[in-house]
Amino acid sequence: MLSNDVLLKAYRLMMTAKAMADIYENNRPICKYVHSTSRGHEAIQLATGFLLKDYDWVSPYYRDESLMLGMGWRPYEMMLQLLAKGDDPYTGGRAYYNHPNSRKENLPKIIHQSSATGMQVIPTTGVAQGIDYIESQKLKEYPEPPVVICSLGDGSVTEGEVSEAFQFAVLKKLPIIYLVQDNDWGISVSSDEARTMNAYEYAAGFKGMERMSFDGSEFETSYKGMQDAIAYVRKNRAPILVHAKVPLLGHHTSGVRKEWYRTEEDLAKHYKNDPAPKLKSLLIERGITPDALNNIEAEETAFIKNEFDLAVAAPEPDPSTVSDHVFAPTPATEEKGHRSPEGREKVVMVDAALHAVEEILRKHPEALFFGQDVGRRLGGVFREAATLADKFGDERVFNTAIQEAYIVGSTAGLSAVGLKSIVEVQFADYIYPGINQLVTELSKSSYLSCGKFPVNMILRVPIGAYGGGGPYHSGSVESTIATIKGIKIAYPSNAADLKGLMKAAFLDPNPVIMFEHKGLYWSKVPGTDEAKTIEPDEDYVLPFGKGLLVLEADAAQVDNGNSICVITYGMGVHWAKAAAKHFPGSVDIVDLRTLFPLDENLVYETVRKHGKCLVLTEEQLNNSFAEALSGKIAQHCFTSLDAPVQTLGALNLPAVPMNIGLEAEMLPNAEKVKEKMEWLLNY
Repeated sequence: MLSNDVLLKAYRLMMTAKAMADIYENNRPICKYVHSTSRGHEAIQLATGFLLKDYDWVSPYYRDESLMLGMGWRPYEMMLQLLAKGDDPYTGGRAYYNHPNSRKENLPKIIHQSSATGMQVIPTTGVAQGIDYIESQKLKEYPEPPVVICSLGDGSVTEGEVSEAFQFAVLKKLPIIYLVQDNDWGISVSSDEARTMNAYEYAAGFKGMERMSFDGSEFETSYKGMQDAIAYVRKNRAPILVHAKVPLLGHHTSGVRKEWYRTEEDLAKHYKNDPAPKLKSLLIERGITPDALNNIEAEETAFIKNEFDLAVAAPEPDPSTVSDHVFAPTPATEEKGHRSPEGREKVVMVDAALHAVEEILRKHPEALFFGQDVGRRLGGVFREAATLADKFGDERVFNTAIQEAYIVGSTAGLSAVGLKSIVEVQFADYIYPGINQLVTELSKSSYLSCGKFPVNMILRVPIGAYGGGGPYHSGSVESTIATIKGIKIAYPSNAADLKGLMKAAFLDPNPVIMFEHKGLYWSKVPGTDEAKTIEPDEDYVLPFGKGLLVLEADAAQVDNGNSICVITYGMGVHWAKAAAKHFPGSVDIVDLRTLFPLDENLVYETVRKHGKCLVLTEEQLNNSFAEALSGKIAQHCFTSLDAPVQTLGALNLPAVPMNIGLEAEMLPNAEKVKEKMEWLLNY
């Protein structure tokens, strides 16, 4: 039986939450940004908040303001986010109400929270994965084994990415509690029209997932249930799903009001389970007078009015801060180390990458590497991870299921607890299931947490076409990825660059996509021998945003107006070099090396030097990165141009065909580049 002190604390905070909901509703012109409240969910949320320790982790979702109150957050701090004020401690006025993140020492930790329902489950499971790894490697000691709580609504359990997280959690026996608050509604969609089972029933399909289900509107029941769930995870280091049935008393959000889609009968049914009157009745049975409880309500109403007035008076964000925290600062800002040590033979790109990862794993115990087929048996379908599991163990280098979303999204949670992930999707064509996590969670995490949670990860992506790989193993996807703000993109053309960029990416606290062309991995494609280079030393770091002039025209040819430049990357570098042999002394070739950040200064300087420019890519041209770059060149170099900026890429087809003759017809090659160079030189 809980003490009256605990029950009174819960009742007071229920009155706090009620007063907050009421004042928001009564001041709708001021509370103009969309928001939800916890009305109906207070009991389970407060019970959970009371039981968490400062070394635990939790992901509240957007209806979890009572969970925040239970953990010890001040209403004023939360209201600053409600009103998008500059002192909003979570996002600096950039995100919705109750989208917290925190590294406060005396409170449970919270990673960046997005609005995309169900999407928080993978990153939060990544936190549990990280804690499990830290414990297994003895990288840190905790006062007691931490737990991770992921809060979500029952409707969001139908998301496919939730099942990926559940599957990984039971497979690896991760210390996580999935707290599912079931209020029977997903906006206007009722549970009976959206699903055939609730979360408790669904979880039975995941072997190894413990389950609990109880009335989340009863505070004592909720407290005991969460106490048992937390104790189970602290002891057994295995996942559990808690299904708490709760009423929905407020609107879905301030923008989708309850009267628009719910009947009076439905609302009345839910109000019968209001947690506050239930707890009030229990306290009266325990000898607390109604007057004392009414006084608590009055005190909280007055307190919340004062908190709200303070928040309304707080300053707006400084507009000059709008671009802050897109990226966390990186230490890899200069080229360092030995790029071409004497006395060594050249290596292929795949070996340079493999050695870079091996050096990282050897030096950094916080680093791990995982993805499809990269484990001990195969070491990657291109042998890009060969021997790594043998050298570093299955806990650091391991296979995953076919779960691109989990591979990508889990890195946010791993990064939050101090780990650095190198992960892989098998082919560029299969990156798309991971893009949801890349966009929704990773790319926004630094910006929307005001720099508290940048995501340190490298995503390796074998890319490109050669030799009849066919429509699902030959694609180029850089334009799709380049539209995502908040990530960095490398696309090296040779072994030395790949190794140096890999080292820079590891040091960088931000998400990095490493495009690695399959046709350059082994230099098996005719004309790609120069992708092999002397392998740099372990200390070599090549910073992002530094392109390289890999072929330079003769000054006399430039002075005579008989020169052009080619701006390219990846396989395009080798096509351009082969084509340029037909025009000796007349061609500059810029290898971009990274697509973002982009070395715009080098590009514009080179274009202005020649006045004629070709942007070359392997990708289909229509609406591509190459076309966007050609537009920027035209904009910035207009007065220096002697010819229209030209682009060359693959034909605008939906996929690369299997037949090698059709593939060759679709793709650029040295001969096609030569024809375009000749046209430009003669323009």
